[in-house]
Amino acid sequence: MSMEDAAVKVNNLIKRYGKTEAVKGISFTVSKGEIFGLIGPNGAGKTTTLRVLSTLLQIDGGDVKVLGYDVADQSDTVRKFISYLPEDAGAYKNLTGKSYLSFISNFFEASHRQEYIKRGIEIANLKERINDRVDSYSKGMMRRLLVGRALMTNPKLAILDEPTSGLDVLNAQEIRKIIKDSVADGTAVLLSSHNMLEVEYLCDRIALISKGKIIEEGKPKDLLKKYDAENIEEVFTKVVT
Repeated sequence: MSMEDAAVKVNNLIKRYGKTEAVKGISFTVSKGEIFGLIGPNGAGKTTTLRVLSTLLQIDGGDVKVLGYDVADQSDTVRKFISYLPEDAGAYKNLTGKSYLSFISNFFEASHRQEYIKRGIEIANLKERINDRVDSYSKGMMRRLLVGRALMTNPKLAILDEPTSGLDVLNAQEIRKIIKDSVADGTAVLLSSHNMLEVEYLCDRIALISKGKIIEEGKPKDLLKKYDAENIEEVFTKVVT
């Protein structure tokens, strides 16, 4: 079994939609136990890249590996180690939160299912509301349940697209803490976010992507120094515009 030091290795990735080249030869790595942020404006190629890594999209050029496995040729193996949370993800509204986690656990080995359900409940931290139907949840509660679903299997790589999108301050803080705690358990996280405060707080390293190309990469503190900026939003503005 191949288990490299890098959780993710992307080399010269190209992805096209018809004649439009959405991702134009980008390269980056994500280390095990690292939170890596892919940051950029709408249409920059962030979500496309995340979908490639989650094996949902075929690549048109380059080489993409997760834990040493090729996402094009070994996608079934890659899926065993990853979890993907899209920005627009939802849950079955006629189920309770606990029933939803139980349903998801059925896609994994029977010997681990109860462990995964328990972990998902702990991560979501919805207390007695975990027994209520999902259609009674607020957006924040729904997102916490979905993050619990994404992390309950203790994946080697969690791919999170806008994990706190649309949440209020308190719910967003809860989600960030959950993500931080998951890395302490050995999970590598690749996330996309428009929230620059979130990026600065969460990420060990970031890559700024614009028009399908990575135009800057590094640790947030190093980029602040390089661009004489007070925050990552200022760096983002200087680099992208």
